[in-house]
Amino acid sequence: MNKIFLPVLLALTLSACGTTPDTQATVEDRTGATATTATAAPAGGAESTGLDGAGVAGSALPSDQYAGDPRKDPASPLSRRSVHFDFDSYVVKSEYRPMLEAHASYLQSKRDARVILQGNADERGSREYNLALGQKRAEAVRRALAVLGVSDAQMEAISFGEEKPRNEASSEDAYAENRRTDVVYADE
Repeated sequence: MNKIFLPVLLALTLSACGTTPDTQATVEDRTGATATTATAAPAGGAESTGLDGAGVAGSALPSDQYAGDPRKDPASPLSRRSVHFDFDSYVVKSEYRPMLEAHASYLQSKRDARVILQGNADERGSREYNLALGQKRAEAVRRALAVLGVSDAQMEAISFGEEKPRNEASSEDAYAENRRTDVVYADE
């Protein structure tokens, strides 16, 4: 039976891999214009632009583009992902409360969502000290989210210490940028 089945299966597979004729594909233009059609590229040929050679018109994004995931909307507080700290401190400033409340609300509405809180420090201090300080910063954000009602099972606090700087310069502005905890969703 295998002697007959395998050649037939191979023949069917090879016949299914043949080229398809040119087909019309609808291209959705989200800039407000009507939909256009474009011819699919022939096998081995050049690709078509899909918009009659015009490309994507304009750079304005429609306001409902981020309706599926509010974390991606730049106007949403969920798009803010970093809590910055003062030098040698792990106290969460009150200016980050609206951002943390937004993340807490999102996490409460999506019980299967998980966040990793990544604590960071600037390059000043020993590696061991910065690793401990980064952990304290991540734990401080974790406690703030827990107070706002987020389940401990949804959060993980880790420290990178000075190992993942956002700005590698040796200036006060760079140091301030590196003293942070980043909120990273596990599904991103």
